[in-house]
Amino acid sequence: MTIAAQRAQARALFDAGVAAADPVAATTRALAQSPVAATLIVAVGKAARGMAQAAMAASSDVPCLIVTNYENATPLAGAQVFAAGHPVPDENGARAADAVIAALGNLGVQDHVLALISGGGSALLPAPVAGVSLAEKAAVNDLLLGSGADIMQMNLVRQHLSRLKGGGFLRSAAPVVVTALILSDVMGDDLRAVASGPTVAPLGTRAQARTILQSLDIWEKCPASVRAHLSRAETTVTAPKADNRLIGANPISLRAMADHAPDARVIADPVTGDVAAAARRICDAAGQGITLWGGETTVQLRGTGRGGRNQELALRIALEARARGWTGPWVCLQGGTDGRDGPTDAAGGLVDSGTLDRISDVAGLLANNDSYTALAQAGDLLITGATGTNVADLGVLIRG
Repeated sequence: MTIAAQRAQARALFDAGVAAADPVAATTRALAQSPVAATLIVAVGKAARGMAQAAMAASSDVPCLIVTNYENATPLAGAQVFAAGHPVPDENGARAADAVIAALGNLGVQDHVLALISGGGSALLPAPVAGVSLAEKAAVNDLLLGSGADIMQMNLVRQHLSRLKGGGFLRSAAPVVVTALILSDVMGDDLRAVASGPTVAPLGTRAQARTILQSLDIWEKCPASVRAHLSRAETTVTAPKADNRLIGANPISLRAMADHAPDARVIADPVTGDVAAAARRICDAAGQGITLWGGETTVQLRGTGRGGRNQELALRIALEARARGWTGPWVCLQGGTDGRDGPTDAAGGLVDSGTLDRISDVAGLLANNDSYTALAQAGDLLITGATGTNVADLGVLIRG
């Protein structure tokens, strides 16, 4: 098989995984299996637009609020659509959060809220606690993104700086009944971590949030207002229970990819952790033929370049393949199912056995966290555009 054919096959398998997380289809199936008599629909996250479309088709004339990222914020008849910043929260997200809190507060005991939750909702719906400004909350978010923190650590901290996260949505809606359909972008599908768990209990305590920031060596860099809030005594507030239903996740997309490549080797456990270690693990598992995986890695930011975890992982796999002396043609695709990797227009990278020869100084660029420039030199950026969904990351490696 030629490299061109391998690249086409890798892209087709990735696209099959993304299609399996289609929010319209997933929401339609879930509501057909168990209908919800909603009087208000609130959709939050990168897949909010598609999930809301399906829910509104099943519940005509029900008011709907949608909060999603700028790339996915297209109009939907009958819905109020808010576009907000991701991965860094912005003022538009804060205004959207205020609108959501106001809508929930206007409900009566006879009402029923259908919450549609997907990845990205944590940044898209910022509602800082009293005494902490949006800019200060965003500063903590930036520190977490650059520290190598995993998604669970980031969400635990975010929950304690927000009025909506960690069950805050339920507290704002109480005593109204809430049903939540959730499209998961976190490994293990812990619903407390998806969009920082607006309809479930928090991941941990303020004390644990402090410990995380201290262990990542960013506690002293946090704004004084944040340190003061997290240093206060714990408050125990019991959130009302919700009917939370998982309707899409990374393992479902990985199985869809495997269905299109029955002879593929599948890395069963999610690929997580530092990108360098992840690259070694993937190459250890890869033999001749096709290898598939899902997961979500982390990158420690040491430079000023542009890129994201998927772009850097793709490059590190290319470096690992060369170090191991792989012969013959091979291709690796590593991409985010939302179509956006970090603050770039790329979903990830699509590298092959000739990629490193097309880059002027891959070591220097990686040292500066500039994977985007490196892949652009090679012509190996994976550009998909916004997909309207988000179930973390998928990877394909084809050898021979």
